[in-house]
Amino acid sequence: MIGLISATAAGAAARDRLAAAWPDRTRVYDGRAYDGVGDAVRRAFAECEQLVCFLATGAVVRLVAPLLSDKASDPGVVCVDEAGRFAVSLVGGHEGGANELALAVGGLLGAEPVVTTATDAVGIPGLDTLGLPVEGDVAGVTRALLDGEPVALAAETPWPLPPVPFAERGAYTVRLTDRAVEPGAREVLLRPPSLVVGVGASKGAPVDEVLGLVEGALRDAGLSVRSVAELATVDAKRDEPGIVEAAARLGVPVVTYSAEELAGVEVPNPSDAPLAAVGTPSVAEASALARGGELLVPKRKSERTDGQPAMATCAVVRRPGRGRLAVVGLGPGARDLLTPRAKAELERAAVLVGLDQYVDQIRDLLRPGTRILESGLGAEEERARTAVEEARRGQAVALIGSGDAGVYAMASPALAEASDDIDVVGVPGVTAALAAGAILGAPLGHDHVSISLSDLHTPWEVIERRVRAAAEADIVVTFYNPRSRGRDWQLPKALSILAEHREPTTPVGVVRNASRPDGTSRLTTLAELDPAWVDMMTVVTVGNTATRDIAGRMVTPRGYRWQEEPK
Repeated sequence: MIGLISATAAGAAARDRLAAAWPDRTRVYDGRAYDGVGDAVRRAFAECEQLVCFLATGAVVRLVAPLLSDKASDPGVVCVDEAGRFAVSLVGGHEGGANELALAVGGLLGAEPVVTTATDAVGIPGLDTLGLPVEGDVAGVTRALLDGEPVALAAETPWPLPPVPFAERGAYTVRLTDRAVEPGAREVLLRPPSLVVGVGASKGAPVDEVLGLVEGALRDAGLSVRSVAELATVDAKRDEPGIVEAAARLGVPVVTYSAEELAGVEVPNPSDAPLAAVGTPSVAEASALARGGELLVPKRKSERTDGQPAMATCAVVRRPGRGRLAVVGLGPGARDLLTPRAKAELERAAVLVGLDQYVDQIRDLLRPGTRILESGLGAEEERARTAVEEARRGQAVALIGSGDAGVYAMASPALAEASDDIDVVGVPGVTAALAAGAILGAPLGHDHVSISLSDLHTPWEVIERRVRAAAEADIVVTFYNPRSRGRDWQLPKALSILAEHREPTTPVGVVRNASRPDGTSRLTTLAELDPAWVDMMTVVTVGNTATRDIAGRMVTPRGYRWQEEPK
């Protein structure tokens, strides 16, 4: 919950705008309704995870200072001036989420976010923001990164980290490990969630017995409990209280598999007891190994001091980090048509793969330490293979394409190369057809199709059959790759096919470099279109029999019944 604190009418006005935008996330604390604004701040500090104070910065500093105890648990505090000009991340920038909150508040109120955290200011992710538990000299190693001193990464297991400017050697070290070791001087330990603990339990097994078994197995194997990703078991034990509570205390989910799935997993220590009880010869080992990995701790039983039979078993598997491939659409070129999700993926990627001219468009958005693998036109398949190979090495990779990466772009060749050993994320982008359509008016208001006229990879016979089908079906057509120096006859041929089914006065929109500063557009007709206006940076949209030129805009009616009824 986000506490919203104000003391004046001006502050309350901005506060109420935020409360209206986030009704389920916020709670209002009006200083005029409490015993002063100080009382309102104290109550909100105790009851909320984050605070937005519509007060002077100095006043907020004095009010929250006596309340601060530990940056790992204190609420994040954002201060907004009463004029709503600035949203200042004051306390808990990383741990309390105040930096992200300041950005969100600024976006809603039209205020300028002010973030002074050193790592954020220079674009280097804080070691405590990588999404992994962190131990050791975080401040010292972070300062070394900020000062440009060499900080080495010692990764004992591959993991898709965001970009950090690590060096091969250095006096400071970040060690990625799931082993139970203590950090040395000038060292930070990152704990990847690489350990899966398979658990079997008899009905009514006490939580202390289950938890004690798990913690003991990890301790004896020299493994860190902070690297446990999940407890895994058979479906029949999904609601077993001892397992559920043990997972809750460890702060991890319970993942379950059917007995049939587990019976198909090869294990070193099968047993008749679980086969008779739940239908699989192994629960602990099989559930830990269900998604692959290295068995570090074979099945072991709990030890009881009362002489009764053990009620729990466990096994531990190390599952290597899966590489991550984000296929990112950059949109048609204008920076304000690059989606926030795409921008976030670019900042997250440790490796960027893309066409050189597309890389140039977004180079300024990349964080220090991002490795860039760029190539020229014609190397699409090579880029797809490279991106997948980097992801298979455990990297966080972004493969970029213009428009939407799934439309005549990099998603299809990349996914044709990718198997199920990596995670793939698609990030949609604004396509050229959509950008051009918005400039022209509303040409895509009814059924429409996009057809590429490039016959470099698709036989012309196939393309012509598709154009003819669209013409006969009276569908609006957007032509991609319509004309180049070496392909100058395909567009006239396609237009002649459409002309067999549409009037010469059919509206046609021609848009070049949609959304970019040098972009141009014109609205013409099927009879008057000059192919010389068109090149590879152009999309051509041909209307259907219902498309009209209305006040200089290309409009295809949606076809609602009320539009056909007499007024």
